[in-house]
Amino acid sequence: MPLLLIALAAGYGAVAGLFAPRAAQRLAAEPAPGPHLPGARPPEPVTAVVGGVLAAALAAATGPRPELAVWLMALPFLLVLALVDLAVHRLPDVLTLTLPGAVAALLASAAQLPGHAGSWTGALLGGLALGGGYLVLFLINPGQMGLGDVKLALTLGVALGWYGWWILFEGAVAGFLLGSLYGGWLLLTRRAGRETALPFGPFMISGALLGLLLGASAAA
Repeated sequence: MPLLLIALAAGYGAVAGLFAPRAAQRLAAEPAPGPHLPGARPPEPVTAVVGGVLAAALAAATGPRPELAVWLMALPFLLVLALVDLAVHRLPDVLTLTLPGAVAALLASAAQLPGHAGSWTGALLGGLALGGGYLVLFLINPGQMGLGDVKLALTLGVALGWYGWWILFEGAVAGFLLGSLYGGWLLLTRRAGRETALPFGPFMISGALLGLLLGASAAA
């Protein structure tokens, strides 16, 4: 059953990744103002592989627990958000404002099923904590942090908080580390300056997915 589950998840993720660039193109608005990197649009075969690998990894780590359905349903939307941010350095409200409630509602249903390995209360508190933390960062330095990142943090905090405070911390820190490493590499290679804005959403999402994999594996 686990191998079949992983294979089915991989196929689902590949299809989601295949269509994600088209959805992202429809949601992409005008680029954000200010100096930033040129927009990036990965080809569909690449996003299909990424989607398949991510879905398979989530299935392998989570197993047949009810929260796996939540992670897989959220994955296509996270892929689209990452692609839109890479393209135009924006995170569309139509997703960032609806995903927190949707993920929280789905996790509430998962919490009622046998075999789950998380806490719905922890998920809600995680969303408030991470969203509040990003809001503070935005107020301190609005030039380097956008409101879209704050709204995205609500969803990621809900997901990470399901597995507890330590996983929330690890997922959040992983996002900052990945973003810092990428920014440092751009500076060293002179592909960007200190005032160049980076699309932080993809790194937030990547860090959160790493946190979910750790949390799911630890709960197995």
